[in-house]
Amino acid sequence: MGIAAVVFDMDGVLIDSEPIWEQVRHDYVNLKDGRWQPDAQTKMMGMNTVEWSTYMADDLGVAEQPGVVADNIINLMAYKYSQHIPLLPGAVDTVRRCAGSFKLGLASSSPATLIDLVLAKSGLLDLFSAVMSTEEVGHGKPSPDVYLAVAQRLELDPKSCTAVEDSTNGLISAHSAGMRLIAAPRPQFPPLPDALALADAVIDNLDQLTPEVITG
Repeated sequence: MGIAAVVFDMDGVLIDSEPIWEQVRHDYVNLKDGRWQPDAQTKMMGMNTVEWSTYMADDLGVAEQPGVVADNIINLMAYKYSQHIPLLPGAVDTVRRCAGSFKLGLASSSPATLIDLVLAKSGLLDLFSAVMSTEEVGHGKPSPDVYLAVAQRLELDPKSCTAVEDSTNGLISAHSAGMRLIAAPRPQFPPLPDALALADAVIDNLDQLTPEVITG
């Protein structure tokens, strides 16, 4: 079965947003007299909005309802993005290049409002045939739900899709969905070795995402 689509993660693959998420969440936890943990951001990578806001309330001690936590964090992130979209080098050119040869999907743990903001401000929104947030499925990553849902929207078998992921939970999610898997790890938040070993190929930057790497 040939590869017909590329499915991108967003945070950590197209935009260098994980440090921003970490700073916003860290500051918010401190503001609300919670207890920030050194591995908190790594644990939240891949969680959907309900999951990470519940984790912040229950495990990090933020004395607010998860829905309130989610709204406040998302509003803070939207403000950050309104000032600057932290696109990774080569992101726009890579998406445009891939769109010339493959269908494109996006499977992100960010809420839909932030996905739309990033893609619109980057001029990439119209290039994706299927864009989904883990908010829209039963479980966040490492569950395969979001990748399976994107493949369904693309009207493709997951085995005919190549996923591009950076995090431990994302790599496990895409692999569990049965997609060909390209790892694009970020040095600030490296995936666990066992998760990285699931990848069919590992790239150091998006310029290395060539058709040959995508199709294997």
